[in-house]
Amino acid sequence: MQIDSSTVFIPGATSGIGLGLALRLRAAGSTVIVGGRRTERLAAIAAEHPGIGTVEIDTADPASILRARDEVVARHPELDAVVLMAGIMEAEEFKDPSSLEIAERTVVTNLLGPIRLVHAFLPQLRSRGSATIVTVSSGLASVPLAVTPTYNATKAAVHSLSETLRVQLETTGVRVVELVPPATQTDLMGLNDNPTALPLEDFLDEVMGILETQPEVAEVLVERVKWQRHAEREGRYDEVFATLSARYRD
Repeated sequence: MQIDSSTVFIPGATSGIGLGLALRLRAAGSTVIVGGRRTERLAAIAAEHPGIGTVEIDTADPASILRARDEVVARHPELDAVVLMAGIMEAEEFKDPSSLEIAERTVVTNLLGPIRLVHAFLPQLRSRGSATIVTVSSGLASVPLAVTPTYNATKAAVHSLSETLRVQLETTGVRVVELVPPATQTDLMGLNDNPTALPLEDFLDEVMGILETQPEVAEVLVERVKWQRHAEREGRYDEVFATLSARYRD
């Protein structure tokens, strides 16, 4: 993805990493459209950030995805990048039967959502000759956090999806880039003020630097996330998993 000249749609970009990335890409020179469910939040973004486009989309609803696809492509036939940012992260307790609803909602949003988005936008991206799909997994795809079992599982699935999708699309001109955030200071799981989480602006600085200097990168790994991503290959998996599990036991 050319950060200074792409046309990028980011569903799930009304706050946190998604909105931060949208603003950075816009500042770099790209045309950016953000998507989300809350119309009032979309209106606020459009007012606060002139030049950022907005489209209503619920990535848990297949019909909404197709409507948003049609609207985005009609407005921006030059669309050549989609960032699959939409996702939820909620604590679960399997000993509580009511947690099944959280698990099911997480799978629909975090896994089925990206799969449906790829299917919806792939014909447009292929038509451009050169295009990019950015998937969003997590450091927890490599070493899980006990309090969010289904979230971990969906992000591991997104990593696997990214790997195989990259192979399937390698002759189409559509590149697959996996963004792998660590714990970052956003409202996800209330990490805004958590001192152990990476400040959002620091995360975005690293991400933009990687995208600018490594245009062919397959995985965007900031330094903080390598503690998890490389744990197994470096023989540290048990240690890292124990550290994360201790937070659940506390």
